[in-house]
Amino acid sequence: MPKLKTKSGAKKRFKITASGKVKAGVAGKRHRLISHNAKYIRQNRGTKVMADADAKIIKSWMPYS
Repeated sequence: MPKLKTKSGAKKRFKITASGKVKAGVAGKRHRLISHNAKYIRQNRGTKVMADADAKIIKSWMPYS
């Protein structure tokens, strides 16, 4: 049986938690932050857990996680 390949973009962007959920960085924090208010910037700090529908797709890209 051949080894399965992991999508390179997925392994750089997502991590799998111990309980099997998918963790990702929050979008909208790279540039043009002056147009966002302080609450938006503060609430999007750190990482978020992906929704179940998105997590199912991401897990297919990372077969051994």
